[in-house]
Amino acid sequence: MKKLIATLIFLIFTILPSFAIKIGLLDEQTEFNIGSSKGAQIINEKTGKVLYTVSPMRMYTFEAYKGTIGLYVNGKPYNLGSTRIVVKPEMNGFLCAKQRWYRGVFIIQNLNNKLVLINNLPIEEYLLGVVPSEMPASWSQEALKAQAIAARSYAVANLGKHATHGYDLKDTTEDQAYGGATSEKPSTNRAVLDTENIVLTYNKKTIPAYYHASAGGQTKNSSDVWYKDLPFIKSVPSFDGNIAKNGHGIGMSQHGANNLAKEGYDAFQILNYFYNNIHFGKLKPEWNL
Repeated sequence: MKKLIATLIFLIFTILPSFAIKIGLLDEQTEFNIGSSKGAQIINEKTGKVLYTVSPMRMYTFEAYKGTIGLYVNGKPYNLGSTRIVVKPEMNGFLCAKQRWYRGVFIIQNLNNKLVLINNLPIEEYLLGVVPSEMPASWSQEALKAQAIAARSYAVANLGKHATHGYDLKDTTEDQAYGGATSEKPSTNRAVLDTENIVLTYNKKTIPAYYHASAGGQTKNSSDVWYKDLPFIKSVPSFDGNIAKNGHGIGMSQHGANNLAKEGYDAFQILNYFYNNIHFGKLKPEWNL
């Protein structure tokens, strides 16, 4: 049954419309290796010209090469003649980097003669790799749903944060931990699907819904840590007093969210508890995110 649920969730996400987000996987690299579960095309992003066809289940080395991007083929460098390329797998294919599998496509960019590896994919598919990386998949389903909404809100509010590097967010806890398709679990996939496109808003704008592992008994006002108060952040008992403080203490305590879920709170009640004067909105298809 679990395998069937996971398969159904995967099939649903292959047909749902969504918005794209660019995630920085590697930055300032001289070279790195990537592969594909199926065949893939290397495409000049500017012209759309196919430069090379990648064989399945084989790793390829890309390097910063003479101001552009080089590809090693049979041990010899091949100049792709472009500073920005797309690696696009065949339908339902996955791409591999950093010993993990990823949905979507890869963008490789030569920036100041260093390579940047970017995962470009729909935001809902991105969240499939965020929620289990940020919260244990075995936790209460309502806590996982609260995490999905908070993570989606953070992502939308921070689109373009690292635009000078060619992407929106990093795949680390500097933004949000993201483990790609390798990290996906049926319970967290379900949490993303059940909250599809739902975000937290304040004054009709999506908020960066900050969260942390545990506050040690009381969450903080943002001015206690950062330079100013944010109107959607409030200090409240964190319901995680038996857990050592871990993180900045602003917004939702993940351990607190799980404890509230165990007490019968649903995802919306959890988020209303940890954030101040927020509303729930849905991303609209006509938004050009």
